[in-house]
Amino acid sequence: MKEKIRIASGQGFWGDLIDAPYNQVTKGDIDYLVMDYLAEVTMSILQKQKNKNPELGYAKDIPDLMKRILPIIKEKNIKVITNGGGVNPVACAKSVMKIADELGIKNLKIGVVLGDDIKEQLSYLIENGAPLNNMETDEPISIVQDKILSANVYFGAFPIVEALEKDADIIITGRTTDTGLTLAPMIYEFGWKKNDYNLLSAGTVAGHILECGAQSSGGNFLGDWQSVPDMAEIGFPIAEAYPNGEVVITKHKNTGGKVSFETVAEQLLYEIGDPKSYITPDCVADFTSIKLEDLGNDRVKMYGVKGFPETEFYKVSCSYADGYSAISSLTYSWPQALTKAKAADTILRKRLANLLLQFDEIRTEFVGYNSTHGPLAKELDENDINEIMLRIGVRSHDYKSVERFGKEIAPLILTGPPAVTGFAGGRPKPSEVVAYWPALIPKKLVTPKVEIINLS
Repeated sequence: MKEKIRIASGQGFWGDLIDAPYNQVTKGDIDYLVMDYLAEVTMSILQKQKNKNPELGYAKDIPDLMKRILPIIKEKNIKVITNGGGVNPVACAKSVMKIADELGIKNLKIGVVLGDDIKEQLSYLIENGAPLNNMETDEPISIVQDKILSANVYFGAFPIVEALEKDADIIITGRTTDTGLTLAPMIYEFGWKKNDYNLLSAGTVAGHILECGAQSSGGNFLGDWQSVPDMAEIGFPIAEAYPNGEVVITKHKNTGGKVSFETVAEQLLYEIGDPKSYITPDCVADFTSIKLEDLGNDRVKMYGVKGFPETEFYKVSCSYADGYSAISSLTYSWPQALTKAKAADTILRKRLANLLLQFDEIRTEFVGYNSTHGPLAKELDENDINEIMLRIGVRSHDYKSVERFGKEIAPLILTGPPAVTGFAGGRPKPSEVVAYWPALIPKKLVTPKVEIINLS
């Protein structure tokens, strides 16, 4: 058993800093690089890509990244774990193997975790005890089943552990929990058991701290954000984990950003729901038991975490087509910028009503006044407002209504209030609305599968 391992966060979402993974493997010592690419909407985007091309459906940044880091991780014996396989982990693994072959890298093992994609099994699962009712509304999935775009089970850490036990160098999964990516190396290296709930919860909390990338090392920091040094070269967080469940959050010394009690504590509050019951496939963590100690020098110790047995369910993330939307904007300048923008909104809404168009929702924001705080925005003296952007969007199940909305924006320039600019890029086109359907499924109905792909 190792005395400690260092697990580095390389991505907080698909679209995060491209150089972050490279910096993590080159600017200091680490044992594992974990990269979280997935969000609920990402899965539907990837499914659309796969529907058009069966060789796609994964985070397309991964092959280019591997060109840069494969020689380094092989030399340093760094293992990579990512859920960037999306809805096509096998295709992602094959693309990485192709890169490795081009680089002349031998003896590479890639573990692939499958089984989370249940889109084609929905009818069977429903008939066999998984109603998949909406967790928030309790509506039956039958009302949207014919519109489902993607349906994926959130697996946890143990399928990744299985891949590590099979000596995989790189592990590519589909819809694995963000926290499971970090927890898995701790289970594997320290020999934690499935009923070591306090330890599993400690690893889960560490994963929660790493999952959003630099958000725990000074990025998007709501505290004294101006005290965060050199955010242009911000370092992503690293979990220095120990067998007893203690974890020190840190970063490479020669990077910007800041790891402090405040930055870590703020990330702990991110998207947790009930703090006494943070539910994952592996355990239920009690966030109220967490203790933090600022050790100085960008090192924060996390310890004392308590946990409980896992539930008998997996969470399922489904996406479905729910109509169309379009958004457009115009900018009005001083004087009376806000008055002009409000008048333009009134004129546009009346024209849409006169056309008898069908909309489920029309939403208006006045950027520079209320787009962030909505009805809580304070009244402003128009003499102090240089400009206001009118941003208006519509949503409808009627494609033609949304399409016609796009044709009513440009005419406002010459048939509405004066001193207007900001119309660019042509008429807004309808885009498909993707809605989210959360559900639960008994674990006994779904089985993860681990495959190993070798390059000898």
